[in-house]
Amino acid sequence: MVRDPITSESSPSPEVICSALDDPDCREIIRNLEEPMTASELNARCEIPQSTLYRKLEILTDSTLLEESTEIRRDGHHASKYSIAFDEITLALDDDRSLSVEIERPARTADERLAELWSEVRKET
Repeated sequence: MVRDPITSESSPSPEVICSALDDPDCREIIRNLEEPMTASELNARCEIPQSTLYRKLEILTDSTLLEESTEIRRDGHHASKYSIAFDEITLALDDDRSLSVEIERPARTADERLAELWSEVRKET
């Protein structure tokens, strides 16, 4: 998967996306994520053990179905928040019978792009 933190363009394989969508815990997270939430908030809503929840959040962010951003707090204890990173997913068979995936993404504001860039920088340090 190639990910550009500035433009948020990424290209996960169809298998990675299908695998994430096939997972019942991942689908439960997506169903319960009505607004950006922390892992703790999701843990309170979903019936998924906390250690499993973190693994599933990683699967969903790696597959670009969720987006992780950083909530800056005055006390210095910043928190990751997760939000749905797609409006629609289309699976299709190409002419050569290979699977292709098209993900329609929501429009992003400058603030959202800056928050994502900050999140990516934080991961690198």
